Amino acid sequence: MRQRIVINLDEPAGEATQRTRKSGNKRRRWLRVLAIVSPMVLLLVVVAVVGALWWWRHYQSTPTYSVVVLVDAAARNDVAEFQKHINEDEIAKNMASTVSQKAAARYGHALNSSVQQQIDNLVPSLLLRMKETVRKEVAAEMAFNGLAPEGRSFMWILLHVPSLLTVNTEGDTSKVTMQRGAGMIEFTMQWGADGWKMTQFKDELAIQRIVDSVITELPAIGKIDPNNSWLQKLQPKKTGRGR
Repeated sequence: MRQRIVINLDEPAGEATQRTRKSGNKRRRWLRVLAIVSPMVLLLVVVAVVGALWWWRHYQSTPTYSVVVLVDAAARNDVAEFQKHINEDEIAKNMASTVSQKAAARYGHALNSSVQQQIDNLVPSLLLRMKETVRKEVAAEMAFNGLAPEGRSFMWILLHVPSLLTVNTEGDTSKVTMQRGAGMIEFTMQWGADGWKMTQFKDELAIQRIVDSVITELPAIGKIDPNNSWLQKLQPKKTGRGR
């Protein structure tokens, strides 16, 4: 005679109700936690975004950022953007004294007071007339391949160039030293209505190339003053022999 085994799959109604209540309580608890936490997380995100935007706007008003833009514009050969951040007239004026000294040095012992005066008078006007040459030389040094190799992105320049700078700002004037390969470039940035602009530039290589351009416009080397004291020292002293 077969025996039938019957398994009761029904559970008491009380246990099912309790389990349902517990599940509902857990869901409501999580909803309450989310209702409390979500606004806090959202507030933190908003604060972080606002803070990042404020920092970025502030950074864009610094001389460091202006140098970054200058390097990027020079690397891309963007003349219009480069000119927005330099004062070509002031750079030329501030460069005149150094160019005059180096141009005069090339005359060597042929230099006399007359030629020196002509150099001092001509160089300032020559530099103003040769602003494009000056700008190209400044841009060439700013875009030196150690700073902004061809093809580098703005983000790379933004992250890399500031580490090469030493910036000392006092009021509306900022003195900047920038590492360029084994050497250094020095320049001055001035704050104005249009933001920070370069007003002075010092770099030995650029200055020498500018002198090369200027020297062709100056009095020819070789016009020696017969009264030059150096020549008088070399002239043989007259003696009584042969009289």
